[in-house]
Amino acid sequence: MTFSKDNLIASSELVEVYKCGDTCVKLFKEGVRKTNPLYEALTHSRVEDTGLRVPVIHELSVIDGRWAIHMDLIEGKTLADLMKEDPDNMDKYLNDFVDIQLEIHSKQVPKLSKLKDKMSRQINSLTEIDDVKKYELLTRLESMPKHTKLCHGNFTPENVIYNEKGIYVVDWIAARQGNASADVGRTYLLLSLRYPEIADKYLNLFCEKTKTSKKYVQQWLPIVAAAHLPDAKPEEHDFLMKWVDVVEYE
Repeated sequence: MTFSKDNLIASSELVEVYKCGDTCVKLFKEGVRKTNPLYEALTHSRVEDTGLRVPVIHELSVIDGRWAIHMDLIEGKTLADLMKEDPDNMDKYLNDFVDIQLEIHSKQVPKLSKLKDKMSRQINSLTEIDDVKKYELLTRLESMPKHTKLCHGNFTPENVIYNEKGIYVVDWIAARQGNASADVGRTYLLLSLRYPEIADKYLNLFCEKTKTSKKYVQQWLPIVAAAHLPDAKPEEHDFLMKWVDVVEYE
């Protein structure tokens, strides 16, 4: 198997993704601990079992000393592309976006790690907030209802792909079981960063479709913002810190 710049699809700090015919190979960089690819493959495989339209993993292997996940290549246009190209149909695309997320939340994957536990670890790891603020956030997290719905963890228009076979959702590494409103809070913050013009519309639509109180989702936002800080890009830091400092909504 040959990997070159010609068939490189994407790269990040940890991986390079290469096109190989109708499939792709996610090649982890040298030095990445094997727990990363093993955990990602296991998490993704458990999501596959729900019947959602996601890429199928075919093989987990080691190539030239580097771990690799071989899976379906999902080609098409992302929802982000479509929103940009066809803004007149934004309401339709937002409706699709929320419906897809609700379908994800309708699934249960009992063997997945718990979102609450992940968020607690992330908040405890923070160095930019004091112990009093940590205690407040962790106390609020502990008081929130414990649910076991499938949460994507990074549900954005970039991870929804349209093609002739249907609509696919990709990038399941952050998937956990937990409270749907925490997952929605994460999406809302990401939209506020990247697509501020539709963030509130998205949240209103979710609340309308699920008959969820907007205030209830908003109560998650300081927790979600704090939990996102360890993985935040430098340009996202100040935005998230502002949300961390929000105490309550009237």
